[in-house]
Amino acid sequence: MTGELLLELLSEEIPARMQRRAIEELTRHLDEWLRVHRIPPTEPIRGYVTARRLTAIVNGIPKQLPESNEERRGPRVGAPQQALDGFLRSVGLDSAEQCEVRDTGRGEFYFAVIHRSGRAAVEVLPDLIYSTLMGVEWPKSMRFPAARLSWVRPLTSVLCLFDGQVLPLSLDEVPVGRMTRGHRFLSQGEIAVENAADYLDRLEAAYVILDQDRRRDIIAADLDRLAQNEGLTVKPDPSLLEEVTGLVEFPVVLMGGIDDESMALPPEVLATAMRTHQKYFSCLKPDGSLAPRFLFVANNLTADDGKTIVAGNERVLRARLADARFFWDQDRKVRLEDRVEALKDRVYYEKLGTVYDKARRMEALAESLVAYVPGADAARARRAALLAKADLSTGMVGEFPELQGTMGRYYALHDGADARVADGIADHYKPLGPNDICPTAPDSIVVALADKLDALVAFFSIGEKPTGSRDPFALRRAALGTIRLILENELRLPLMYALLKAAAARRLRMEHSSAVATELLSFVADRLKVHLRESGVRHDLIAAAFEQVGVMGIARHGKYEDDLIRLLAKVDALKAFLGTDDGANLLIAYRRASNIVTIEERRDKLQYGQEFDRNLLKQDEETVLAASLHTIGGEVKEALKREDFHGSMRSLARLRRPVDEFFDKVTVNTDAEQGQLRVNRLRLLTRIRNTMDQVADFSQIEG
Repeated sequence: MTGELLLELLSEEIPARMQRRAIEELTRHLDEWLRVHRIPPTEPIRGYVTARRLTAIVNGIPKQLPESNEERRGPRVGAPQQALDGFLRSVGLDSAEQCEVRDTGRGEFYFAVIHRSGRAAVEVLPDLIYSTLMGVEWPKSMRFPAARLSWVRPLTSVLCLFDGQVLPLSLDEVPVGRMTRGHRFLSQGEIAVENAADYLDRLEAAYVILDQDRRRDIIAADLDRLAQNEGLTVKPDPSLLEEVTGLVEFPVVLMGGIDDESMALPPEVLATAMRTHQKYFSCLKPDGSLAPRFLFVANNLTADDGKTIVAGNERVLRARLADARFFWDQDRKVRLEDRVEALKDRVYYEKLGTVYDKARRMEALAESLVAYVPGADAARARRAALLAKADLSTGMVGEFPELQGTMGRYYALHDGADARVADGIADHYKPLGPNDICPTAPDSIVVALADKLDALVAFFSIGEKPTGSRDPFALRRAALGTIRLILENELRLPLMYALLKAAAARRLRMEHSSAVATELLSFVADRLKVHLRESGVRHDLIAAAFEQVGVMGIARHGKYEDDLIRLLAKVDALKAFLGTDDGANLLIAYRRASNIVTIEERRDKLQYGQEFDRNLLKQDEETVLAASLHTIGGEVKEALKREDFHGSMRSLARLRRPVDEFFDKVTVNTDAEQGQLRVNRLRLLTRIRNTMDQVADFSQIEG
């Protein structure tokens, strides 16, 4: 026999950003505790969340816990009495006679058999539910007078039924029973429910759409419908849709209008004011420009079909946009370049000086990067870098910080700046994330790189590095942005050079500059590995390409590998090579050679990296292998100089036959009296490893 559990936690409004995670945690913890208590449900738990409630519905909970016997091993027979007494207490027995004595093969031990009778589920569910509530973690929570329980907002009531009967919960003064409430404005009084089906029906009648996914779909459909009625489309905004879904229990989508004066503002200002401050959706004309309409989601019905609500929202938006028009008019009275001096009054970071200092560093760095960005102009790039932060002192950016850079572009154009300089100002933060568009205009690329490289070097130079999940200065994002700018624009930018130039702009000592740059190369390499893995590239191939040069740090041969385009070409060639029979079999031979050398070096406490002696080559197979290594090694070296990685792999493939024949016919570990021959053959094996390691570290490759 199974039963149904209905649990609803009614509270004051839960922040929308916390809702999804909260219901996921509640259902996960509830499922875990049910399984711990041996009453797992036969059906998945259904979890629902609105602005005011978290609800879990669990069908198929066994009404009776199964009987069980548990064996516990105790101390060895003859152990001190204190140890035996402690064991007896832990299993609830009075004397050793109640235990069994068994020979385990390692001596005789006491064993206790604990019988657990099948308790009724209603006896364990209250404590189980309380443990579930204690396990829900909120980003922020509070304590309130009615209960000792810490929750995101004060709980007003809890509905808790098992098979239609109230389960008593120990929640102090918070009412626990079969009562709930409907919509805050559209429903009056408490509602008594009998079970989950009754609960869902009564909430629906009380203007509460409990299912968060259904609410979201209703909102999305109504947004599209109202926009299409006007010949418009809704500007896609998944995160805003998710947020408003969590703000309402009975969504009513309405459309309002924007006055002509406000439409004269830059579209980014309109969209930001509507989205950030009012949670409004922008509407687009067929040509993609902003339409003089907005959509919003109300949480109420009115007798006039929402006209009063629309009028109120239009009035609020007009006031908000009137402020924006004031800032727009006032800001343009001061030239953008005249605002640069004001950056001296803005601290960038305590140990890193002012924003003015950063702007000057970006300006110097931009000039160094121009040579590696085809089409970029040094004068334009320097100008854009210097002005990139100047709009921070404008009233518009003070009101809408999200528009920093964007407003700089408009003000620069108003001042008569070159459009490419203005675009560089607007684009210098991009890309902000993995889904953001990456700049492609040459001058914009330079300024965006300067901003990110300066941030990386600046914060690493003072020891402010990401740790675990903590990254307060978004340095992982800066590294990923740098990677995307280089890869998507196919820049042959030597990262070590760029980082050293950024360090020079910081006026770091040479040894400090080198240490910071080397550490940052490794940091960028780690982000690149993540970026490539997410694109489906095998992690071991990435490691092989990196490790050949010490993870983009100092290579084994004293060089730096800091060209991301070259690295990707190497990974691509490596993947193709290992997909062939020759490549796969040569990898096996490489491992065999490497393992033999490693074992013998460890045993002999010697290194066998010296050149082998051709006069000691006795068998045809080792002579052929030696000649092949000489010829192919030279070909590989030349191909690598040309960055012809596929060619270098094709050359390596020709090693397969001579290596296979060597292992088939030649004995490496010869008799003691032939020790000189053994050493020579170990050096020949080392040459195999070194020849292949010119291209990549094949020891990193799996399979």
